Amino acid sequence: MTLVDGPRRAVVIGGGVGGLASAALLASEGWDTTLFEARDELGGRAGSWERDGFRFDTGPSWYLMPEVFEHFFRLLGTTAERELDLVPLDPAYRVYSDPSTGLSPLDVRSGRAEATALFEGVEPGAGARLDAYLDSAADAYDLAVSRFLYDTYETTAGLRDPALLRRMPQLAPLLTRSLARHVERRFTDPRLRQILEYPAVFLGGSPYGVPSLYHLMSHLDLGDRVLYPRGGFTELVAAIARLAEASGVAIETGARVTAITTEAAVATGVELAGGHRVPADLVVSGADLHHTETRLLPRAAQTYPEEWWRSRTPSPGALLVMLGVEGRLPQLAHHTLLFAREWRENFTDIFGARPRIPAPASLYICRPSATDPSVAPPEHENLFVLVPVPADPQLGHGGIDGGGDAAIEAAADEVIAQIAEWCGIPDLAERIVVRRTVAPGDFADDFGAWRGNALGLAHTLGQSAVFRPRNTSRKVEGLSYVGASTLPGIGLPMCLISAELVVKRLRGDRSPGPLAEPAKV
Repeated sequence: MTLVDGPRRAVVIGGGVGGLASAALLASEGWDTTLFEARDELGGRAGSWERDGFRFDTGPSWYLMPEVFEHFFRLLGTTAERELDLVPLDPAYRVYSDPSTGLSPLDVRSGRAEATALFEGVEPGAGARLDAYLDSAADAYDLAVSRFLYDTYETTAGLRDPALLRRMPQLAPLLTRSLARHVERRFTDPRLRQILEYPAVFLGGSPYGVPSLYHLMSHLDLGDRVLYPRGGFTELVAAIARLAEASGVAIETGARVTAITTEAAVATGVELAGGHRVPADLVVSGADLHHTETRLLPRAAQTYPEEWWRSRTPSPGALLVMLGVEGRLPQLAHHTLLFAREWRENFTDIFGARPRIPAPASLYICRPSATDPSVAPPEHENLFVLVPVPADPQLGHGGIDGGGDAAIEAAADEVIAQIAEWCGIPDLAERIVVRRTVAPGDFADDFGAWRGNALGLAHTLGQSAVFRPRNTSRKVEGLSYVGASTLPGIGLPMCLISAELVVKRLRGDRSPGPLAEPAKV
């Protein structure tokens, strides 16, 4: 689909990072662009919530793949340094194990030398093995960026490149072997295994289900740096929105799109709640892909109808617990991970035939107040806790100050008790002054998330790269998709790349690499 020479009116559905990025890039390409966001605030799953002097990021909290952010900003004539105040984290994160294991906590510092020293200190010989592991991870990451992530897969030419085919003997085992098997052949200490396997959760999957090609993720937190945008990820959303508006995008919040209008299999615009129709020559939906396909389009126009989804795997759902806490919490780093002894059983609880909320859970805690005093009142701490749970809206809804469904609040109580015990904060529950929970039912209601999942389609082998939903409809000309369930996948950097793929499609650019940046920024 190439519409560059025709009319240039574009409508973008959804003000998440993917939608905002698409709108900004389209406007910079000369499209007359309007963005409609159903909620009153921008950001989508990368949202923000404030109460009593606390400000919580309600979604992404890891700033990884900084070169992707830098490339995106440069496409719009600026840099990450100009738009964000990025702070490197030291330690990158802290790891606690179940106290019953007798294993001590570990501080993980980014950088090859620091990471290999940590592994060697825990398990003799593991430092050298990690060095080789990170060489492979860096190579896989470079391959992903140069060959896979920026490819629209309009053709298979990139996959048939002789240089890539020559590497297939090395790539094939990485595609057919699970990440867990790849790691556990090399390392014995459970903490080291978990450090290398947990990134599967960032991909919406289980280390027993994602291919070992994704060991490339360890290049990001161990080989590269972990950064934090001061002020929180709401600053990233604000920066992209600012650039979009500067490029001419009209942004309307509180404007729910109820249908994508079509005529003779061509997108003609959108219809808003209340019946008002907005014409467009291009519609880009950053709404949840399942919602876009099954709710905004008639059955005959759906590329991914309901029956397609029945054989697909969602990412986990999430139980989010936001806590404002009185007093300091030095026991927690900016990022802290708690790893359950029943590691594999945790993932079976989430993805297995009889899903349930794991207890005790392997969970993640963000304490941004360790780095950023603006997110909490003086002498208070801001905690964001994420517990991967089954993708099932029937698990219920969260609430404020214990006002969510009883089962959700009981699970949150267990999580708070677990953090208190494992991290040595016995009075944690008594020090909480602000509390909010969010559950899969909220993700389904607030974002139209398929099955209440938190991240998008999981990165199983059959839902990655060429097998992932493309960025344009096969049934409706002039309809494109952006976001975590489309190419290239889950995460803020992937959403920025998905916006770029929309533009590459419009340009007719079938190269496997990113768009050329302006000569001078």
